[in-house]
Amino acid sequence: MVDASFSMATASVDLIIALIGVMVLWLGIMKVGEDGGAVNIIARIFGPFFNKLFPELPKNHQSIGSMMMNLSANMLGLDNAATPLGLKAMEDLQELNVEKDKASNAQIMFLVLNTSGLTVIPVSILAYRVAAESQMVSVIFLPILLATYFSTLAGLISVSIYQRINLFNKTVIAYIGTATAGIAGLLWWFSSLTQDQITEVSSFGGNLIIFLIIISFLFLAFRKKIDVYNSFIEGAKDGFNVAIKIIPYLVAMLVAIGVFRASGAMDMVIDGIKGLFSLVGLNTDFVDALPVALMKPLSGSGARGAMLEIYNNPNFGPDSFAGLLSSVFQGSTETTFYTLAVYFGAVGITRTRYAVVCGLIADLTGIIAAILIAYLFFH
Repeated sequence: MVDASFSMATASVDLIIALIGVMVLWLGIMKVGEDGGAVNIIARIFGPFFNKLFPELPKNHQSIGSMMMNLSANMLGLDNAATPLGLKAMEDLQELNVEKDKASNAQIMFLVLNTSGLTVIPVSILAYRVAAESQMVSVIFLPILLATYFSTLAGLISVSIYQRINLFNKTVIAYIGTATAGIAGLLWWFSSLTQDQITEVSSFGGNLIIFLIIISFLFLAFRKKIDVYNSFIEGAKDGFNVAIKIIPYLVAMLVAIGVFRASGAMDMVIDGIKGLFSLVGLNTDFVDALPVALMKPLSGSGARGAMLEIYNNPNFGPDSFAGLLSSVFQGSTETTFYTLAVYFGAVGITRTRYAVVCGLIADLTGIIAAILIAYLFFH
């Protein structure tokens, strides 16, 4: 346990160092987009919807564009791009926060939507399955989409209950209905493709969208005669400063997670769940993938490591039931405690209110949905 605490403290700083470059890049690009007017355009498009979910925000506030960029990156499974975009959104929301050490309603709604982890194209998971020489690479596409959709709905509903937001408003229903129709259409299209085509389209589509975003930001900046270089440098400096602020919060969170794993507590929880389900005569095949589900709310890298262990285990492999379910677990929820520590820590929030409760509701819904869907599709 002592060794784990020291190794995780070192790993925390290593993670931040690796993150600095990505954060500097994307916050620089976001600043170019902000100065060029791209973020305002996004805010106007999704403003009516976000104004209902975030009633305390001014109309077309810049945070709406930042939040939409973050959620879009998450939908594409682009974790490295999503984190700096999310931090930018949290900083924009903090400017409107009256009590700087206490999470506002808008910050909690954004955090829970982020941690619910709606994933349309799980690029990174598909890549890991290809590397593990899976013969059914893209079979997890539909289950992940369905599990994350239920997780996001649960998170949205739970926060709305706390904040007394009317989800039956015509504007909200119109946007959610359009999104649902879009997902249904995407599923219909993907159902006509082979597994190799789905993998290729998913990877190419995610990279193409990111590339088009960068090109669009640059084009708008040039059109408004913005000094792109200086604008990028100004935003990039913020990325470095934010990364430094995160370190204490990240060290505290990852050390706690490392000690929890090293103590054997996780093994005890998994063995207890397996024994309980066996006692009542229920199928326990899902238990082999549970380490991924239990680690995901705590640490994305820990959950990824647990998933890869199952992939490389000769008793399982990427195409076993445990391997497939672990893939769905990995894509069905976000790292709630890690995201909370990083996003709130970056702006100095220590009073999180009901953010953890709503985040865990979304996570638990995603886990249960993943198990049920996996039995439906793979068992």
